[in-house]
Amino acid sequence: MNWIMSVRGLSLGLLVTAAVGLAGCSNSETASEPAESQPVAATEVDHSHGGWWCVEHGVPEGECPRCDKSLVAEFKEKGDWCEEHNRPESQCFICGPKRAEKFVAQYEAKTGRKPPEPTE
Repeated sequence: MNWIMSVRGLSLGLLVTAAVGLAGCSNSETASEPAESQPVAATEVDHSHGGWWCVEHGVPEGECPRCDKSLVAEFKEKGDWCEEHNRPESQCFICGPKRAEKFVAQYEAKTGRKPPEPTE
């Protein structure tokens, strides 16, 4: 009988500890601030090509000629094309990794979070 009481006491103690841990302490001033260092998981982002961000290529959907082939001619006419990698030079993160910074800044300005890593 004593061991049953010990188990019940232990269980109650664990429940109270879990409840306190889950409640945590939140500061209303910082609770609404996004975590800047945490990128969005790719699973949290719309993959339907109906959203504003192209997860596959790391640019806004409306500026992604790899998804919307009708944009290719416009980029080529402006002389913004990387023949080697078949994408706009301004979006060729292979030739110039720092070019991604512009698009990362756009995503962060809109969402307050880092964008997901491009999947392609």
